Amino acid sequence: MHIAVLMGGWSAEREVSLMSGNGIADALELLGHRVTRIDMDRNVAARLAEAAPDLVFNALHGSPGEDGSIQGLMDIMGLRYTHSGLATSVIAIDKVLTKQAVVPQGVPMPGGRIVASEDLYIADPLPRPYVLKPVNEGSSVGVAIVTEGGNYGHPISREAMGPWQEFDQLLAEPYVRGRELTTAVLGDKALGVTELRPKSGWYDYDAKYTEGMTEHIFPAPVPDEITEACKALALRAHELLGCKGCSRADFRWDDERGVEGLFLLEVNTQPGMTPLSLVPEQARHLGISYPELVQAIVDEAMKDGAMKDGATTEEGTP
Repeated sequence: MHIAVLMGGWSAEREVSLMSGNGIADALELLGHRVTRIDMDRNVAARLAEAAPDLVFNALHGSPGEDGSIQGLMDIMGLRYTHSGLATSVIAIDKVLTKQAVVPQGVPMPGGRIVASEDLYIADPLPRPYVLKPVNEGSSVGVAIVTEGGNYGHPISREAMGPWQEFDQLLAEPYVRGRELTTAVLGDKALGVTELRPKSGWYDYDAKYTEGMTEHIFPAPVPDEITEACKALALRAHELLGCKGCSRADFRWDDERGVEGLFLLEVNTQPGMTPLSLVPEQARHLGISYPELVQAIVDEAMKDGAMKDGATTEEGTP
């Protein structure tokens, strides 16, 4: 097959996307496919039309590659592509829309509310500790934990250098104490559960993508009921959102509360495929090599009827 690997772009996750995309392209060439590597720019439509591939492997992270924008463009162009479609991408990257789609169907997520960034300087939106995060960014970009004795002031000071300053609105959520767990889904199967233990601080962007800063433990040393709950909830969210190919569900688990302390934080429809990424790592532990994983994602995209029809609820409404 002729496969175009779409990578890079201009989001905050550009460098991670380039690492993912080049790894994927190398694997596809090893598998015998003809590969065109495209570092996305504003002329992406013309470059895709010129390449005319059988399939586009979407290795973009963040906007506009993960939020439905590039999916809509490729739908208009009649191109087949990997991972989730337009509606799913729009919903999954938006943490509020994700809550609206999955919480009524029994998938627990932390509560919270949208807050204007300017209002943070007047009063706390929630009792401390709480978490501030952009509504539609991934990879812990722009996330801050506001604690009682933290460095941001009380109320938050305008002089405090917080990641929220880049965003007009943020989602404020109660802080869930405990452990960081993640589960990959490939096709219709949840692969397993990894526990993430940052060497210092918490699992932020640097901890995710700097070698040696986070310990990955697979399988996670948690009770069987927590492993099974993570897998079931990850697969349930994948299905409710209408995800295609692979996804990754991130959880926080308050280990003092048992299964009642398990909360989904987000579903990533374009999981990283770098050497430090969690989906390849879980696959490898299960005997699936990196090239085999890449081929499995290609196969999912090429299935009959795998056109991107978006996220639906059980009742069939977006």
